Amino acid sequence: MIDVVWSGDRKLASDGKLPAVGSTVDVTKATYANTIGSPELLGTWTDPDFDPARPALYYVRVLEIPTPRWTTYDAVRNKLALLPGVPTTIQERAWSSPIWYTP
Repeated sequence: MIDVVWSGDRKLASDGKLPAVGSTVDVTKATYANTIGSPELLGTWTDPDFDPARPALYYVRVLEIPTPRWTTYDAVRNKLALLPGVPTTIQERAWSSPIWYTP
């Protein structure tokens, strides 16, 4: 995986990993604020290992900001305790169609 473009002022760490975008989720209210991340990202990338004699496959993956998990909504709505061991948030993902290169 190669991080090409991301929101905010985050910087790649020395190990090449990108810090998480953060979270605005309030699990006590099962709410979140759509105040982080970016509504649109644009970027370009060139594969430094591209060999026109070999097939290649590329795709784009997008991570959304964290939001409350459905069990968190249910617990708050019904005034129940959050379930132990069950994540309170989720982070949805989207993928592009594959981009195939065949020599």
